[in-house]
Amino acid sequence: MQKGTYIDRERCVRAVRSKDARFDGWFYTAVLTTGIYCRPSCPVVPPKPENMTFYPSAAACQQAGFRACKRCRPDTSPGSPEWNQRADLVARAMRLIADGVVDREGVPGLAARLGYSSRQVERQLLAELGAGPLALARAQRAQTARLLIETTALPMAEIAFAAGFSSIRTFNDTVREVYALSPSELRTRAPGTLTPTGTPGTFGTTPTPGVISLRLPFRAPLNPDNLFGHLAATAVPGVEEWRDGAYRRTLRLPYGHGIVALTPKPDHIACRLTLSDLRDLPVAISRCRRMLDLDADPVAVDDQLRTDPVLAPLVDKAPGRRVPRTVDEAEFAVRAVLGQQVSTAAARTHAARLVTAHGEPVDDPEGGLTHLFPAPEALAGLSPESLAMPRTRRTTFTTLVRHLADGTLHLGAESDWQETRARLLSFPGFGPWTVDVVAMRALGDPDAFLPTDLGIRRAAKELGLPSTPAALTARAAAWRPWRAYAVQYLWATDSHPINFLPV
Repeated sequence: MQKGTYIDRERCVRAVRSKDARFDGWFYTAVLTTGIYCRPSCPVVPPKPENMTFYPSAAACQQAGFRACKRCRPDTSPGSPEWNQRADLVARAMRLIADGVVDREGVPGLAARLGYSSRQVERQLLAELGAGPLALARAQRAQTARLLIETTALPMAEIAFAAGFSSIRTFNDTVREVYALSPSELRTRAPGTLTPTGTPGTFGTTPTPGVISLRLPFRAPLNPDNLFGHLAATAVPGVEEWRDGAYRRTLRLPYGHGIVALTPKPDHIACRLTLSDLRDLPVAISRCRRMLDLDADPVAVDDQLRTDPVLAPLVDKAPGRRVPRTVDEAEFAVRAVLGQQVSTAAARTHAARLVTAHGEPVDDPEGGLTHLFPAPEALAGLSPESLAMPRTRRTTFTTLVRHLADGTLHLGAESDWQETRARLLSFPGFGPWTVDVVAMRALGDPDAFLPTDLGIRRAAKELGLPSTPAALTARAAAWRPWRAYAVQYLWATDSHPINFLPV
């Protein structure tokens, strides 16, 4: 489905009748006769077409007076792929709202980050999503509240404030309005609720105090090999590790820090979070989903790449590859510079030294993780001579961290991809490879391409693709707007550890 498909009534009706889970999160079905809204794949008998109306967001459904279905749990759908494949105002606003900016800074703070007036942002969101930033943030708070109610034994008052509500009364009223159940009724029903995939079972459990376990849904197929293989092979000691079938790492969050363990399962990603402040829960979930590219539409991506006879066999062999991204854009940019013209092992060594010297220590109850990756502010004051790298790369490194630390360079969810590319290219030592790898894995540009990358050039030679960067870029025009995914399939032709799920 492309932008604006939610108003294509005929296609929406077909998706609902076929219970096609690929469209979960693209749009929501509100049923006029029952007053509830559902995901397209809801397991109940579909309503008559004349009783269906469609909305582009859960917030729009709630604002129109519809309650969330208790069977299909539409609030747990994967996010719309739109917000990760676009860089316009609405997409950037949605990424910031998911990152909790409205709750922390209000609508004026959201607008300031985007460089528009509050009125302009409100008007654009209403036009495309049927709900303004406050309503969208409210829907996210309701989802967080439900998650905490069902997966923890916390008192309701603590849940209310952890989810971002300003008062217990507002919390109670919102939960009743959205779910047609009181908070205590939601908790009573939790052991018998449906999982996000629609199968019977417990939605979440908390075996250890302070630990939240949940499922992260995605659109099938998902190939975990390159996704977790890349994260594990490039893991920085002390900050990341692969253990017992899970990728674990520390998280720097707005209110504190956290540790996450992510385990690939056939129909979901198992997520176990330990947070120093529960108010960071929605942000932590959002960043983990973004790192694993879980809101992608793999069918649309793979269908496009299959049109190239060279890529088609690679896609058919292992469909559903995702782009491994990051939970911290500034961290990734620093690591990209450390990885310039060196091996994966050498880049990890450089990063580990920075972590030991400048990272913030954290306590990992399970052992293994020791630090948060250093913030730009901590790195801005270090002596260039302490860096074990050539003088030119020291200049590249210090220039980057200085601009990140003083706020003259932003790599967050609000970034305009093209403006940020131009800004990075103006820095000494930032060539096309560094800029594009930052665009692909930090900014999240699905069309970023790496024609000068050694692995890509090897794959091109093996597959009979053009060997020069200019000729390969011209050939890759047919893969747009999914060239970052084509990179994953091309990399997969090599035997590098990034392409294999660790054992």
